[in-house]
Amino acid sequence: MSPPETPDPTGSATAGGTSSASDPRPASAAACPISHAIFRVARLHRMLVGQLLRRVDLHPSQELVMMHLWKRGPQRQTDLVRLLGSDAATMTRTIKRLENAGFVRRRPSDVDRRVTIVEPTPAGNALRQEVERVWVGLEDSVAEGLTAEQRTEAIKILSRIENSLARATTQHD
Repeated sequence: MSPPETPDPTGSATAGGTSSASDPRPASAAACPISHAIFRVARLHRMLVGQLLRRVDLHPSQELVMMHLWKRGPQRQTDLVRLLGSDAATMTRTIKRLENAGFVRRRPSDVDRRVTIVEPTPAGNALRQEVERVWVGLEDSVAEGLTAEQRTEAIKILSRIENSLARATTQHD
């Protein structure tokens, strides 16, 4: 008896979930189709975000910092690290780049001079509508052709995957 056919993300089937001659994925990736699909989707999503954000002189993840500042107002840099699930070094580089571009400014806290407060500048605030348009365009591209029901189901599945990954990262620290 031959192994059951397992559909790959492109719609073709392979026996037992292994790579076939026409399947360009390495065997280890073909054996882990969900992880490989997430990798491919994340890579393409980041590429598209990068293309769309170039129009407003931002790089991927910089818009997320700006979104938090627009929503919450001036923030401690350490709070931005926590909110975005980043690390201090990455956030420092991101804030420095946004500051060099004139979109944010850093200042010492009025309460504790050791704390750095990050706030949007007028130029940073001027980006808001365009960044929101970029994200609407991104969402349209991501969900193109999906019904409302499929969008809801995709969000549920992605939330489950996110929760599983979050648990796994805390178990492997």
